[in-house]
Amino acid sequence: MRGFCYFYLLILTQVSSSTRSVIGFFGHNVTLACRYDTSHHGVLSFCWGRGELPTFKCSDTIVSWEDGPVPSITSPRYRLLGSTADGDVSLTILDAQRSDAGLYGCRVEIPGWFNDHKVNTRLVMEQEIVTTFVTNNEEVVVDSTLDLFEATSTAVKSKDAHGVGNIGRATAVFLSAIILILVLVFRRRFLPKRPLEHPQTSPAENVYEVL
Repeated sequence: MRGFCYFYLLILTQVSSSTRSVIGFFGHNVTLACRYDTSHHGVLSFCWGRGELPTFKCSDTIVSWEDGPVPSITSPRYRLLGSTADGDVSLTILDAQRSDAGLYGCRVEIPGWFNDHKVNTRLVMEQEIVTTFVTNNEEVVVDSTLDLFEATSTAVKSKDAHGVGNIGRATAVFLSAIILILVLVFRRRFLPKRPLEHPQTSPAENVYEVL
C-alpha cells in the first residue's frame, strides 16, 4: 500500500510539467519560455533555477518572485522581458556564453496539491554559422542568427533581373521575325507581278512546226 502511495505521488508531481530544448548562439541573447494563465489565480509566485526541478521550489535559484515589488535576480544578465502581470515569466539570458548551457527549470506555484506549473528547458549553446550565397558573381554573407529572408530576397531579385533581360531579348527576336514575315507577305500581295516572258523561237523551228 505504501509503495502504491509513493507511485501515486510521483505521478502527481509530473502533472503540468514539460521539457523542451532551446539552441542559443555565443554572444547573443536567448529566451527560455515559461508562461501561465493568470485568469484563474491571478499573478502567482514563480522561480527559475539551474538543474532539474525538485519536488518543491527551484534548485540553484537564479530568479524568484514571491509577492514582492520586484523579483530577486542573481545576475544582471538574467532578465524578465515579458509581462509578468499577464503570466509571461520567460527568462532572457543576455550575451549567452558556453557556461550558460545546461538544464533550467521554471516553476509557477499554483494553489493546491501538486498543481505547480513546471517547465524544464535544456539550453544548447552553439557557434553561430555564417552562410555565404553567391548571386551574380557577388557574395552575400549572412549571419545564421539573422533573418535569412533578406539574403534570399537579394538572390531572387538578382535572378529576376536576369530573367527580365532574357525575356526582353526573346521578345526582340520574336518581333523581328514577325516584321520579316509581314514584309514578305506585303511584297507578295501588293507589288505588281511581272508578265510571263514567252520563249523566242527561231525561224527553223517555225518551219518545222508548219510542216
